[in-house]
Amino acid sequence: MVKRCDWATSSPEMERYHDEEWCRPEHDEQRLFELLCLETYQAGLSWQTVLNKRAAFQRDFYNYDLKRVAAMTDADIERLLQDAEIIRNRQKLVATVNNARVILNWPAESTFSAWLWSFVDGKPIRHAIASDAQLPATTDLAQHISREMKKRGFKFVGPTTTYSFLQAAGLVNDHLLSCDWAPENQ
Repeated sequence: MVKRCDWATSSPEMERYHDEEWCRPEHDEQRLFELLCLETYQAGLSWQTVLNKRAAFQRDFYNYDLKRVAAMTDADIERLLQDAEIIRNRQKLVATVNNARVILNWPAESTFSAWLWSFVDGKPIRHAIASDAQLPATTDLAQHISREMKKRGFKFVGPTTTYSFLQAAGLVNDHLLSCDWAPENQ
C-alpha cells in the first residue's frame, strides 16, 4: 500500500501533486514562477481549490511565460477578474504580473533560481517530521527569504506563503518520515 503525507490523500489531484511535484528540487525559472504564483493564490484558501483552478490559471497566464505575463496590463487584470474559473482576487492577480516583472528584470550577475537556492547552499533542507501536526506554517528561513523578496520588489510573499513556496520548489523537503516519497524511503 502506498503511504503518502496525510494532507495529500483527499483527491487524485492532491495525490498527483504530492507524488510528482511537491518537495522536488526545481531550478527552472518559469516553473519556479508558476509555483510562487500558485502559493500566492492559495493564501487564505485550500490547496485543493488552487489545484482545481490550476489549468485555468495556466491558460490565463500563458503557461506562466514570464515575458507575456510581465507585459500584461490593467485591462488584462480587469478581464481576468471576470473569469470565474480562477481565483478572482485583484491583489493576487496584480502580484502575479508584478512578480513576473521582478524575475524578468533580475540583475545580470545572477538568476532568480540561483539567488533563491543560495539560501540553502544549493541543497534541500530536510526536516524530520513525523506527523502533519509538526509541519510548521513558517520558519526563520522563510521569514528571512520573505523579507529579501520584498526588498527586491516581490508582492504577496509573506512568511507563510514563502514557506509553502520553499516546500513546493523543493528547497525544503517536508515529506513525513512515514511517506514513501521521504528521502529516507526512496
